[in-house]
Order: sequence, then structure tokens, then C-alpha cells
Amino acid sequence: MDTCCRQYTINLGKRVKGTTFKRKAPRALKKVKEFAAKMMNTSDVRIDTKLNKALWSGGIRSVPKRVRVQIQRLRSDDEDAKEEFYSLVTHVEGDFRGLGVRVVEA
Repeated sequence: MDTCCRQYTINLGKRVKGTTFKRKAPRALKKVKEFAAKMMNTSDVRIDTKLNKALWSGGIRSVPKRVRVQIQRLRSDDEDAKEEFYSLVTHVEGDFRGLGVRVVEA
């Protein structure tokens, strides 16, 4: 396993469907973390503040239906860390329709 960087479009509409409206934004954050952990094969996932603000932009009720994210698998600097790698999830601005998974050269 090595460091890498990819861009994904996450469909949050299907992931938070049926959730009580007072729990939608926290559930969306949890689902983004689960998605990043699955795609990058790391259990340590860190959310950038811009992505957090983008998910909470409509309040606790109105989560965006889709969000474009960039996930980086980085090497951990801590010697006493459990894992060697962690994932950093950041928000990608702009129109994201019609885009698939894009590998970004770091």
C-alpha cells in the first residue's frame, strides 16, 4: 500500500434517506468517513473543515444530495500511531456531474 490521491462523487441522498431530519448532517459525516475508509483501506479518516462546512451548509436538515471529495492516503508521522496510513478527505469545488473516479497525481 502506498500513498495515493483520488476524487470521488459521493451520493449522500441515498445514504441519508429515511434518516430523521435532526440527524441528517451527522449521519452524512459518518457515511463519508465510512466511504473513505472503505475506498482507501484505512480506519483512521480525517475530515477537512471545508468539507464539514459544505455538509452543514444547509443546516442539520438539508444535506446536499451529492458532494465531490478528494481522498488522500497519507503516511502517518506519529511513531506511536496504530496504523501506518491515514485518509484525509477534502471538498472539491465546482460542477461534478458526469465525472467518475479520477486519480490525481500528487
